[in-house]
Amino acid sequence: MTKAPFRRIVTGHNSEGKAIILEDSPPPRVQRVGGDTGPMFYEVWNTTATPAPIDPASGEPHEDKIVLAPPANGTRIRVLDIPPDDASFETMSAEERIAHFEEIGAGDAVADGGNSERHAHMHKTETIDYGIVLSGEIVLIMDEGETLCKAGDIIIQRGTNHGWANRSDQDCRIAFILIDGKFSPELA
Repeated sequence: MTKAPFRRIVTGHNSEGKAIILEDSPPPRVQRVGGDTGPMFYEVWNTTATPAPIDPASGEPHEDKIVLAPPANGTRIRVLDIPPDDASFETMSAEERIAHFEEIGAGDAVADGGNSERHAHMHKTETIDYGIVLSGEIVLIMDEGETLCKAGDIIIQRGTNHGWANRSDQDCRIAFILIDGKFSPELA
C-alpha cells in the first residue's frame, strides 16, 4: 500500500478534558482506483451524522472500503492524486466506465449509462463537494463548458454532472470535502 506524503493529525481530549493529539500519521486508507491510469485516493476522515458527535477520544467511524460519496447525513475529506489522462479513456466501453466507479461503490453515479461523450469519467453524486487544488492543474468538465483549475483554486461542486481531465504532464493533487446532500424535486 502506498503511503501518503502528508500527515493526518487527529485531535481529541484526555480524561481531564484537556485537548490532545490522538493520532499523527499518514491516512490509513489508500487505494488506486481504475488500475494504473486511475487516481490515488487518500481517505482522510469521515463523519456519519450532522451535527457530528464530538466526544473525548473516538476515532474515525469504520468503513470496510473506500466509497465515493460521504455517509448518509455525513461528511468525507479525501485527497486525490489524479494522473494525466490516459489515451485508453478514448476507447473505454460503457461497462469499463461503470466498473471504474463500482470500485468505489458508485456505479450508479456514471453519466449517461457510461456513454458520455464529454469525458470517460463523467459522474454525478447527491453531494456538495468543496475541491481545493493543492498542486498541478485539472480541467473541470461540465455538460456545457469547462474550466482550467490551478493550485489554490477552490471548486464548489453542487450535485452537478461533471468530470475531471488532467491534460498536463504531471499529477494533480486535489483535496475534496464532501457533504451529503439532497436533490430538490426538479433535479431528482
